[in-house]
Amino acid sequence: MVRGVIRDRAAPVQRWVVHAPQTLRALVRADEIWLVILAAFIGIGAGLLVVAINNTTLFAHRMLFALDNDGRLSGLSALDPQRAVMVPAIGGLLLGAAGLAIGHFYPGRPVDPIEANALHGGRMSLRDSLIVVGQTLISNGAGASIGLEAGYTQIGSAFASRLGRAFRVRRADLRVLVGCGAAGAIGAAFDAPLAGAFYAFELVIGTYSLANLAPVTLASICAIIVTHALNGAAPSLALAMPAAIDWRDYVPILLLGVICAVVGIAIMRMVTLTESLFRRSRVPLWCRPAIGGLIVGCLALVTPAVLSSGHSALRLGLNGSYGLEQAGLLLLLKALASSISIGSGFRGGLFFASLFLGVLTGTVAGDLLSMVTTNSLPPVTCALISMSALAVAVVGGPLTMVFLALESTGSLPLTVAVLVASVVSALTVRRTFGYSFATWRFHLRGESIRSALDIGWIRNLTVGRMMRREQRTLRSDTSIASVRRDYPLGSAQRVVVVDEAGRYLGIVQVPDLHADGHEVSRLGELLTDDGAALLPQMNVKEAIAMFERAESDALVVIDDPERRQVIGLLTEQHALRRYSEELDRSRRELSGE
Repeated sequence: MVRGVIRDRAAPVQRWVVHAPQTLRALVRADEIWLVILAAFIGIGAGLLVVAINNTTLFAHRMLFALDNDGRLSGLSALDPQRAVMVPAIGGLLLGAAGLAIGHFYPGRPVDPIEANALHGGRMSLRDSLIVVGQTLISNGAGASIGLEAGYTQIGSAFASRLGRAFRVRRADLRVLVGCGAAGAIGAAFDAPLAGAFYAFELVIGTYSLANLAPVTLASICAIIVTHALNGAAPSLALAMPAAIDWRDYVPILLLGVICAVVGIAIMRMVTLTESLFRRSRVPLWCRPAIGGLIVGCLALVTPAVLSSGHSALRLGLNGSYGLEQAGLLLLLKALASSISIGSGFRGGLFFASLFLGVLTGTVAGDLLSMVTTNSLPPVTCALISMSALAVAVVGGPLTMVFLALESTGSLPLTVAVLVASVVSALTVRRTFGYSFATWRFHLRGESIRSALDIGWIRNLTVGRMMRREQRTLRSDTSIASVRRDYPLGSAQRVVVVDEAGRYLGIVQVPDLHADGHEVSRLGELLTDDGAALLPQMNVKEAIAMFERAESDALVVIDDPERRQVIGLLTEQHALRRYSEELDRSRRELSGE
């Protein structure tokens, strides 16, 4: 009897063991397991690449500027004047010559992670990305006022894209892997796994979903493990954080968010203005970085804090080493140096520069507030809040900067204040300017990219792919009687009319052919439209707009505007249906379905 009871109770367990493989396969898809495994490898690779790039630039600083420290430039009080001026100029000349040679052998423009995910389904060129990293190393190693984060994310994402394509993953999964590469790069650069993950979600993938959470966070964590194992992790901040922030202090915090937004917009405008001035100067493209490097070197004679990324200078600012006048002067010089560096052609980004400029903005604002009000916020707190708020204005990604502040300081009250200022900064920039620095650059190139959301399917869904190719045509001099005989009512909806040379003229509706009261004898005399037509390279969005302008439910597709040879026909109903199907597929991918 006991054995029978045990057997009866063990039966469900035995059934579960028998069906366990099927159960596990139902819970976890094989492609999801592979995606997580690939994400771990990508995180390891990103961590190795970040350590290698960082160590290379620090070594270059020590050699080129004759430093006896770890290679940090911006924290020095003075530099050898000759090296301060000549190294950036010579580095710019080398970068210009290298760019000239690269442009001759490898023409084309490299694609960054945001553009790759928005337009190309995550496809990036590893060769072009290696070239970008090399140019970034030359730029930062020579002391140009740019950061390495753009190079980190470029090579991390390109490595992820190459690995994903080697395993032939789907388009949606490849976009996630590109985000994993960026997450690992930023997480390793700042020793901040959450900031790295949300950088990928907000800026590279374009959205957050539970399906993407595991691979992206795992890549960021693996990258940080590698940097710690190689002793390449960023040093932590040791600051006295406020135990609480009074509710009355949120008024100046809101003001800080607006100020940082204005400063961020000004910096982005300065970069554009600098590029415009260099273009109008007619200085050869290869020579511009040398001139920019010379100007930055002259600014470094005032203070070396304008050189390179500014890691040491940022820490000095957070430690209260800069007074009001010094912080204000350094804010102006650093903004000018970063604008000139990027505008003259040095390769790099504004990620860390925006953090440093935010610290300086907060220091100035905090000192001014303490003079005119009874503000209880110390300048260091204002500096930390502005650091994230200004980075949000320039780079974007409010949650990225909020988590960066949390992981850097460990202070929850400060994180809440950073969240408030970051949201205000993001909203102000969105309402008054409308772009982050990356999307602003896309806008200047004529690209309609506002985020990394996948809009490449719109470009890929062309008229040539949607049209019906077998399309019969009739010449305009065909008699009405013969057309009525060949096209009785109900046989077709429309007739495509061409001239003697086969050039498209317009469409005649079959019911109009059989209408009473016609006093015409030839088919061409019934044409009433203006011959509006589609081209095969038009995307679905342009096609729908053409249908609206032509007020027609069907349009002929011609080979080109000059020859106007008919190659197909597309109906508005079919175009809208295909657009709806692709939009629904994109929505399901974003939600992780």
